[in-house]
Amino acid sequence: MSRAFVKEDDGHEPEPSYALPDPDAPGYDAAAAWALLEGANRGDSRSAERATGYAWGEPALVPHIRAILLSAEKDGEDRLAQLARRFLAAAGEPPPP
Repeated sequence: MSRAFVKEDDGHEPEPSYALPDPDAPGYDAAAAWALLEGANRGDSRSAERATGYAWGEPALVPHIRAILLSAEKDGEDRLAQLARRFLAAAGEPPPP
């Protein structure tokens, strides 16, 4: 087989890192909400869940996700708004009007 088709590394890519404050810090939940959306945008929600300790759709993060959604819609960031809406749906929350 041609070496052009042989993957020589172990096939494991390093997990993305997320800039998160200390879990006891007042802004942790807001940062975790952003990290979960960032992970989803990368197609790697699991790494964000592991990094934050929160699952996708965590009800405690709903207020932060709603704020992100409103800002994303105002700024025309369609992909971010789409992900925030998906998070809210997973949390069992109706989307804002």
